[in-house]
Amino acid sequence: MEYEARVLIVDDELPVCKSISSALEGEECCVDIALSGEEALQKDEEKGYDVIITDLMMPGISGMDLLKTMRKRCPETIVIIVTGYPSIKTAVQSTKLGAFDYLPKPFTPAELRSLVSRALAKRRVDIEEKKEKPAETPIPKGTYCIPENSWVKEENDGNARVGIHHAFFKTIGDIRSIEFPEVGEMRYQGEAYLRISDANKRTHRLWTPVTGKIISVNEDVKADYSKLAEDPYGEGWLILMEPTHLQDDLKNLVSME
Repeated sequence: MEYEARVLIVDDELPVCKSISSALEGEECCVDIALSGEEALQKDEEKGYDVIITDLMMPGISGMDLLKTMRKRCPETIVIIVTGYPSIKTAVQSTKLGAFDYLPKPFTPAELRSLVSRALAKRRVDIEEKKEKPAETPIPKGTYCIPENSWVKEENDGNARVGIHHAFFKTIGDIRSIEFPEVGEMRYQGEAYLRISDANKRTHRLWTPVTGKIISVNEDVKADYSKLAEDPYGEGWLILMEPTHLQDDLKNLVSME
């Protein structure tokens, strides 16, 4: 019998837990719910979970507190943070602390399933990589990351080049289409700037690492997606931005020294 991943949904509102649980039916996972951070920690101690989907803002033990505890208790557990728009920067910071990703409200069942499919794929990748050490993809010095999602690097002229983190490819499979933003549009840190559809017709979002105006997109990547995997930190860059407060935004990201 194929292993079913154990998923725990944590939210202080029961209808939200039930809604998320219902959306995950048929996703190759066994779902439990907890109505507080305290209950989540107790259930995890009893059962142990592969993936925890937790609301950020909860009384008592918050989603961020739960993340920090799980990183110490069981670093292998994948934690996804659910957040409202006003807390987007906090969600970005959560990835610096070890969250796999975050899901801004409101979200659709399809968006939830796409993210959970990536989380379960990461779990499988992690198991395989324990058996055999994977080839390293070096991240250039001076690069800042939303881990396993996006990267940004400041150019000599002060603009910011943005692309996709190499680990992202391990969790989505073959790319079928990419929805690029328009030149001249503003994007804010933590918002989606690009959407990728995979062979399973799931759509995945890349988060904007810094706030700014888009001044160009990589037309070569539009014509040939293979550049993304072959050279993600070079020819596979995605957009060039004119940042508005780069140094402040970089503080929320993981620095590759």
